[in-house]
Amino acid sequence: MVRNIVSLLGLFLLLSVGVFAAGDSEKEKAAVAVAQEWLTMVDHGKYVESWKEAAQHFKNAVKQQQWEQSLKIVRKPLGKLISRKVKSKTYKTSLPGAPDGEYVVIQFETSFENKKSAIETVTPMMDKDTKWRVSGYYMK
Repeated sequence: MVRNIVSLLGLFLLLSVGVFAAGDSEKEKAAVAVAQEWLTMVDHGKYVESWKEAAQHFKNAVKQQQWEQSLKIVRKPLGKLISRKVKSKTYKTSLPGAPDGEYVVIQFETSFENKKSAIETVTPMMDKDTKWRVSGYYMK
């Protein structure tokens, strides 16, 4: 009897982990799609549009003019996108310096015309309107 209960508890825990992992996987998939759409705007020089589509947290931290100027200085000289592929994606509910919420930290391996190898980190978050929106962008 005890063995059966332990087995059932073990099975329940495995199924619970699987359900949570599947849920996170769907969230990661949706966040990656949003990140890719957003990066396409940046790739095409639509800097103002990328700011407008960003999360409110992002817009509160970076003013539209600052964002546009930064990308003209940093991103434009890299030239055209050659390739970009997802390196990693991780669902999080807490990030340093950010309010608790739902985030997916995505790293892309990217190659540009004038920079052959770069890592772009894009962090979409679930915004107050329940849509995934980019809340952070970093390249190295």
